[in-house]
Formats: sequence, C-alpha cells, structure tokens
Amino acid sequence: MRKGISIILGLLLVAGSIFLANYLIDNKQKPKPRFNKIVKTVFTETVSNTSVPILITTNGNLEAKNKIDLFSEVQGILIPTSKEFKPGTTFKKGGIIIKLNSDEFYANLQAQKSNLFNALTAIMPDIRLDYPKEYDKWENYLQNFTIDKPIEKLPLTTSDKEKFFISGRGILTTYFNVRNLEVKLSKYNLRAPFDGILTEAMVNPGSLVRSGQKLGEFIDPTIYEISVSVKSQFRDLLEVGKNVEVFNLEKSKSWIGKVVRINGKVDKATQTIKAFIEVKGTDLKEGQYLEVVLEAKSEVEAYEVSRKLLVDNSKLYTVKDTVLDLIDVNVVFENKNSVVIKGLEEGTQLLSKPVPGAHSGMLVKIYTEKTDR
Repeated sequence: MRKGISIILGLLLVAGSIFLANYLIDNKQKPKPRFNKIVKTVFTETVSNTSVPILITTNGNLEAKNKIDLFSEVQGILIPTSKEFKPGTTFKKGGIIIKLNSDEFYANLQAQKSNLFNALTAIMPDIRLDYPKEYDKWENYLQNFTIDKPIEKLPLTTSDKEKFFISGRGILTTYFNVRNLEVKLSKYNLRAPFDGILTEAMVNPGSLVRSGQKLGEFIDPTIYEISVSVKSQFRDLLEVGKNVEVFNLEKSKSWIGKVVRINGKVDKATQTIKAFIEVKGTDLKEGQYLEVVLEAKSEVEAYEVSRKLLVDNSKLYTVKDTVLDLIDVNVVFENKNSVVIKGLEEGTQLLSKPVPGAHSGMLVKIYTEKTDR
C-alpha cells in the first residue's frame, strides 16, 4: 500500500516539474531589439531681414525697329547687280537692292519725251506771234531739253490767256505723262532706305517678278525693340524713358534698354500691359529671346529664399533644437526662382536645401563645415 502511494507521488512530482518548466519557458521575457536612429544632416541659413529690391522679370523676342518688307510695284525680269540678292547681304543707304530689266519701259518713256519735244516745237511760232514777251523762256526751255535726262519743270505761265493756250495744245497732258513714266521707271531699281542687311530673299536672278509680289525682308541690324508683357498691377512702374537691364538666356551678356512706348490698353485675357523697350548692341539678332528685369520698390524687413523651399506655396521648414518645424509664412512677392518673405523672426534657422521625406518633428542635424587648423 505504502509502495503504491510512493509511486503515485513520484509521478505527480515529475508531471509538476514538467508543467512548471514549460510555464517558465513560455513566460520568459525576450530582450527587445535595438535599432539605431537615422538622423539626417541638413543645410540651413540664418534669417537676417534686410531691404530686398523687388525685381520684375519678363521676357520677349527681339524685332528690328527699322524693318521693311520688299515688294515690287512693277513687272520685269530680275537681273544681277554688284551684290547678291541673298540673306546676309548688306547694303548702304541708297544702294540698289533689286534691279529689274526696264529696257522696254525706258524706250516707251523716250518716245513720250520725244512727243513732248515735238509738241513744244510746234507751238513756238504761235508763241512768237501771240506772246512775244514769253517767247524767250520757252525757247530757253527747248534748248535745255535733253531726252536722256529727267525733264525739268515747264516755264511758269504769267497770264490766264497763255495758260489756256499751252493747255489747249496738250502740252500739260504730255508733260505729266512723261513725269509719271519717269517716276515709274525709278521703281525698276529698288534702293535701300537705310544702312541694313537682307534677312529674307524670295526670288533669284532671272526670275519674272510680278507687280505686288513680295521679294524679301530688309532690316537695320543696329537697333531693336522687344515687346514685353507686365502685370497690370505693376503699370505704375513703367515709364517712358526709363532704363532697364536686358539679359540673354544664359545670363552671359547684358545690355541697357530704354522704355520707348507703353500700350494704353490692358489685355483682357491675361490682365497684362505691353511695354516696348529699345535695345542697341552688336551682339543682338532679330528674333533673339531675351529676359528683361524691371526694378520696382524695395520691401523693408524682408528675406528672400528659393522657390524650391516653399511647401504648398505658403510654408517653410525651420530647425528648432535639431527638430524640423513647418511654419506659415507671408509671401509678398514671387520671382521666377525666388520669393520675398516678410514676418520671419531674426535669427531663424531655415532649410537652405530641400530634404527628401521631410516632415514636421523630424530629427535632424545641422551641417557644420569643418576647417583645418
């Protein structure tokens, strides 16, 4: 009996030991894994409020101030001259740009001059008899009459009787027909109205040029205009005669321009007003794209930052005690690449470069440049 009880107690003791061991194993606390916190290094700048000039940047294309389209008023074959009719050819004022064959027209003009000379010769006996005092001036006109040169003005008539006699013989009609042909003959030679360069040529020597046909384009390459659009709210900043700075896109060259005209109408669609700026320079070319900077008033107690730093167009990240904080800011003006901010506390640490994944409360470390001693 006693032996059986001992066996049972032993089994219970073994079972209890196993149960206790499993319980302890299951409830043993495992150490929590440790992770190293990643702290990003950021670049900052210290706010120092100053007077910030407001610069309005706009752009446009250059256009030659003196530019003409070349058209023909007569018909004829284009003949070569001492200079090629090609883009890039320069001409001095008064030089022949285009010359058309005028042989047939010139022969017709000479025939009309001959008719005028014959008509004057025919009335000379009647002038000697009826107007002896006027004979000398008409005789002198005939003696100086040259078919190969432009005709001179007819002698002035001193009485209505003389004027009616001259007109009745068809002298005035023949004279003005000749003058009209002489004017038309001059149009067979197209001369440069100013020193310039040919930028477009649409015909070649030997081509038949028709009346009204466009032949090319001629510009003065020394003076240009650029048309820019400025928001109507800044119209007070525009003033005729005011100097402005003009840059090329690479900002490698600059010129000083002058406002010469301001449109009196505001564009309904864009609410902008056009200003025309005159620019001179040897490096300028027709059609060149330029940037114009207009200086407006200055904002006092303001700070200028890059547009890339703005969050939702109205917020900036600051660093306080190694923690990022997102604050609201007052944007008073926006340039192409920067914005002007007012209301920032002096000495505030702003992010100077965007941080990927930045958020309010993020732990950061401010970069400090190490210097060798």
